[in-house]
Amino acid sequence: MDALASFYAMHPFWVWLAVAAIFLAVEVGTGSGWLLWPAASSALVGVLALVVPMNLPVEITLFAILTIATTYLARRFLRPVLEGDAPDLNDPLLRLIGRDGEVLSTFEAGMGRVFVDGKEWQARLDGGPPLPGQRIQVVGVDGATLTVRAY
Repeated sequence: MDALASFYAMHPFWVWLAVAAIFLAVEVGTGSGWLLWPAASSALVGVLALVVPMNLPVEITLFAILTIATTYLARRFLRPVLEGDAPDLNDPLLRLIGRDGEVLSTFEAGMGRVFVDGKEWQARLDGGPPLPGQRIQVVGVDGATLTVRAY
C-alpha cells in the first residue's frame, strides 16, 4: 500500500488516468452509458492534477462534483438527442420505407407481391390497386409485409 501511496504522490496524473481506464473498461463491458461520465471526470481530474498541484481530498471532491455534474448534464441534454423519433438505422427493413419497386402480381383482397431492393416481398396495398409491372413506393413495414402505394 505504501508503494501505491508513493506512486500517487509522485504521479497523480497516471493514477487518475488508470481510474478512468478502469471505468471505461467496465463501461465497454456493460454498455450502460452511466460510467462514461466518471471515466471522463477522472481523466479531467488527472489533467488538472498535472497542471495544478492538489492534495488527494481536493482531487476526490473535484472528481465527485465533476461526475455528478457531467452525469446530470448528459442525461438532461444528450438523452433527447440520442433517443429521437428517427427509425433505427441498423434495422434494414425500416430502410425500405421510401424505396421504389415494381408490382409482380395482381393484388387480391389488398395483398400481392412486389419487387423492392432486389427481393420479392409480400405487400399490402395503401390506395388504389396497381397493375403488374406498375411502379410502387414503400410507405410502411409490418414484419415481412410491406405497405405500398402505387404511383
